[in-house]
Amino acid sequence: MNLTISGHHLDVTPALREYVLNKLDRVTRHFDQVVDVNVLLSVEKKKEKEQRQKAEVTLHVKGRDIFVVQSHEDLYAAIDQLMDKLDRQVVRHKDRVQDHHHDSPKRSLSLNG
Repeated sequence: MNLTISGHHLDVTPALREYVLNKLDRVTRHFDQVVDVNVLLSVEKKKEKEQRQKAEVTLHVKGRDIFVVQSHEDLYAAIDQLMDKLDRQVVRHKDRVQDHHHDSPKRSLSLNG
């Protein structure tokens, strides 16, 4: 898995990097076919204080790219909410990928006989 964590108008500190890595562990635990992850942390230059910190992630899995963006006044809270959204989307993608169709015993008997 390739991981890129970058910052826009802010320095990505080792503490921020470690926090993102710990949160990404939960996502990769659900779905291990992650190819590439790009995380962008940024501070927007808005006049009001709220929703200035923004976190976005692009997760490339086999067959699909999942993009999630979240803003909050606290960057750590934005990362938490972002990972919650990402986790839900990864689980939904995993359910779609898995084959839930099973042949009923009647169909398999009629096809064989």
